[in-house]
Amino acid sequence: MRAAANRAPARGSMREGFMTKVSQSLWLTAACAAALAGGIARAGAPADAPWFADIEVVKGKARDAKTVRGIVFDDANRNGRLDAGEHGLAGVNVSNGREVVKTGADGRYVLPARRDMSVSVVQPSGWRVPTDRNFVPRFAYEHKLGGSPRKLRFGGLPDTGPLPAAINFPLAPSTVGPDFNCAVLGDVQVYSGDEIGYARDSIVRELADRKGPPPACLFALGDLVGDDLGLIPRLEEVLGALRIPQWWVQGNHDYDSDADRDADASDTWRRTYGPATYAFEMGNVLFVGLDNVVYPCGEADNRKGARPFCVEYPQKSYNGRFTDDQMAFLKNLIANTDPAKLIVLGHHIPLVGFDNRKEWAHQTDNAPEVYALLEGRKALDLSGHSHTLENLAPGDSYEGWKDAVGVTSIPFRHVVAGAVAGDWWGGDFDVEGIPMSLQGDGSPRGYVDMRVSGTDYDLDYRATGEPADRAMWLSVSTPAFRGWAAKLLDWRNADPATRGRVPPLSVQDLPDEKLLTPADLGAGSWLTANVWLGDSATQVTVSIDGTAPVAMTHTQEARGEPSRNGPEHADPFALQRQLSVARTAFESGSGDAEAQGFIQGRQTRTPPAPPQPQGSVADHSAHLWRFALPATLAPGMHTATVRVARPQGSSARETLILEVRPERPPRTFRFDVWNSVKDGPRVPE
Repeated sequence: MRAAANRAPARGSMREGFMTKVSQSLWLTAACAAALAGGIARAGAPADAPWFADIEVVKGKARDAKTVRGIVFDDANRNGRLDAGEHGLAGVNVSNGREVVKTGADGRYVLPARRDMSVSVVQPSGWRVPTDRNFVPRFAYEHKLGGSPRKLRFGGLPDTGPLPAAINFPLAPSTVGPDFNCAVLGDVQVYSGDEIGYARDSIVRELADRKGPPPACLFALGDLVGDDLGLIPRLEEVLGALRIPQWWVQGNHDYDSDADRDADASDTWRRTYGPATYAFEMGNVLFVGLDNVVYPCGEADNRKGARPFCVEYPQKSYNGRFTDDQMAFLKNLIANTDPAKLIVLGHHIPLVGFDNRKEWAHQTDNAPEVYALLEGRKALDLSGHSHTLENLAPGDSYEGWKDAVGVTSIPFRHVVAGAVAGDWWGGDFDVEGIPMSLQGDGSPRGYVDMRVSGTDYDLDYRATGEPADRAMWLSVSTPAFRGWAAKLLDWRNADPATRGRVPPLSVQDLPDEKLLTPADLGAGSWLTANVWLGDSATQVTVSIDGTAPVAMTHTQEARGEPSRNGPEHADPFALQRQLSVARTAFESGSGDAEAQGFIQGRQTRTPPAPPQPQGSVADHSAHLWRFALPATLAPGMHTATVRVARPQGSSARETLILEVRPERPPRTFRFDVWNSVKDGPRVPE
């Protein structure tokens, strides 16, 4: 071991990042403070206590420019430095973003050096890496000779200079065993300060109020922010209030959009958050975080003319693909991982998906090669991007996959995890003052609760603001609803320049869909169940007034068919809230331009307008079931009880109350009846 005086603590080697020159006396003062705050004071702390430290970057010249070296060690006193009496840990994976090696008996590793690389340790089962005070894991060193090739809007990476003498990775024992929870977050996608507030008051509060032990990890699947990378530090702090290690994956709204090469598009992300390719273990699970957004895409993505948006568009575009380095990393990592472990891939763009099944940029070109690498391994794939919930079971297939990326069916479960932001924080305000933001498949904003037991897992969707056991929306599709929806969908899809300013209908034109007449039943009305995390193996049954349960029909079988779109395949519950958003009409006399009308994301603000449809609407869904209501349903009250059983998730039960009336009663107050008789003067007692 080197003497402690020859080492300095790594100051922000993953974030601010790089060693600064300080005087010896200043360094000694800082080191003593760090020991008291980060190590000695917590030497006797319980194993699961927060551990705030950093990796250790040893000053000095590297042994040679072709290798990077260091030690993975048990940081007994929790100060982030390799001290006398602390020992190295054998058999731990360390990577340069391509190669993966295991540490030797003394904890040492040697890796090929690259001019541009993230050097990271793979947190092994039974151990944990330190975090910063926002609970962002500290497990990597960013190295980029020369830094970003040009000045980037959000700073990029400065020149890191030559490799240091060593990069040492501290670990400490972890109390996380084979059974744990992980909160899987789809797109948080905050574009502004207000939207960070929405995230704080929804997902953070939801997880803080959660019953039982907190999740052992947050696994966030890209698009944490919406283009403004300057929001990353505040978002980290807001999510850090949960005191849960937060592992992030980069998405297409998290890169430097002014970068000229994909190799530079993650520079600001790497400086402010950390590596774009990494892995960590918990229990019997290997989690792999991969950035599969190639931006800007070019000839390598064009696939002999199949991706013209990568080479012919005047503006920069992106494509879904794992780079050669990432594929090598994945191959090497799998080879160095116990075959008995469950491998969970986490990335932003789906390998394949239902909602974007024909959108080539929104699926992953080399998905078949990933499947080949994982053949024979127990695996689960997690992604975000589409702002929809999709639970695709092994063997599922949809039209478009073969042409897009060469996939006929999938070999293991794929989950598109929805979005914390829902429909980009759109829609009307809910009772908490947060946009309702129902997604394009009708599901609410929320997160996926992954419960792990060994290498088995269950997945449930926790809708923000809803009871933890709620799993679906129930509604009724009537002829009146379908006619209403058809008119508004046609208007929504028409040319804005010619369609007129005012929509043909609003939600106030829609009659109560749970009150039916014999005419409604005779013309075809059906109960709908939007089971948010339902898959092709989910069983959904309905019992009317206590009769024997009967199976509801899944509107998408996932057997190679196309998406079925339109009012007949829509979720009435969601469309009622999506096709007439009143927030667009908000106006005040304050004089504040930011308070007028409604804006989502990075759109240009428009003046207040009549209620409008929101951006995404649930006129199709991979997880909608329906049941035709009998034309003979008798007048009076009826109870429909829907039960759901899923192979890898909790069962659920919901009830819908229906009315059947000979004719529809007046919808509003009956002034004609009220005014037909005068109350008269008061009669003395």
